[in-house]
Amino acid sequence: MQFGKSTYMAVATAVVGLGILALGDETGSSSAGSNGYRGSYYVNGEIHVNTYGAPEGKPLTSGHWDFKPSWSKTGDMLVFFRRVKNDADVSKWKTAICVINVDGSGFHQLTDGTHTDFNQTWSRDGKNTPVWNRKHPTKNSYFVMSSKVGGKPGEEVALTDASHHTWGYTCLRDGRILVRSNHPEQGWGYYLLTPEATGKPRFEKIVCEMADHGVLDRVSVSPSETKVCFEFQSGFKRQVPGRTLYVADFDGEKRTISNARPFANEAGDPIWFAYPRWSADERVIVYHAGGKLFLYSLTDRETRQVSTNGRADYRYPHMERAPK
Repeated sequence: MQFGKSTYMAVATAVVGLGILALGDETGSSSAGSNGYRGSYYVNGEIHVNTYGAPEGKPLTSGHWDFKPSWSKTGDMLVFFRRVKNDADVSKWKTAICVINVDGSGFHQLTDGTHTDFNQTWSRDGKNTPVWNRKHPTKNSYFVMSSKVGGKPGEEVALTDASHHTWGYTCLRDGRILVRSNHPEQGWGYYLLTPEATGKPRFEKIVCEMADHGVLDRVSVSPSETKVCFEFQSGFKRQVPGRTLYVADFDGEKRTISNARPFANEAGDPIWFAYPRWSADERVIVYHAGGKLFLYSLTDRETRQVSTNGRADYRYPHMERAPK
């Protein structure tokens, strides 16, 4: 998805009133400036590791289409997916889950590129387990997969049953995974999933009033596991542009998401606002909007543009040592 001049102007309109401190112009200049927060993100199909607000140097990956890097809690590794077969229908892409160190060493594939594997992250339990979602081969449904650093294609294992849809978003320190699932007994909803080495995984439903009125997507639990950030779509007919970004309270013991408040695109302008992700200190959230990157401060509730090249397509930002 590319963004031209009209989209750029719409993004500028959408963030008016949200405290934007800097917007780049179409010549590629920006007054964003380095802010000290480091992360990984996509630029025109390549993955970069950089300090937000600083111009990009040499990409970590090149010559491929690499998407959605996630930074491990320890070990300074990224897990991402590489598109190996394109299609106009994204659900028909073929992808490979890959791991690389943030210094560019240690690249290896965990899957063979014959599946549709998306939206990978890491466990937070100290094991650095890569976790992702795999499309069912014959229907529009997904299930949760995992492997290990150093693993080989074919060694990955399913954490949920492929017979019903389950999409994993973000992991907790105790090993649970926050998922959205069409559970065969409990129905559609958001759950905390406990994988089991033997037997069926345990699904514990999350109470969230907003979930009765629309879709919470790209959910990310904060490092302290007391808050979540996410995209919200009013209603249940899929519509990605126009979503609003929210932050809310989270209680893993009581299994609740509550007290949500919007922080980006509250008006619902038809722009792709997406992929909110926490910093390790929980002071800021990074996200993309209309091909640009922004940092939102939870302290002063101001937003700052941190992408620097007005001609590039920035997406899928992530923070250092803060897996989604």
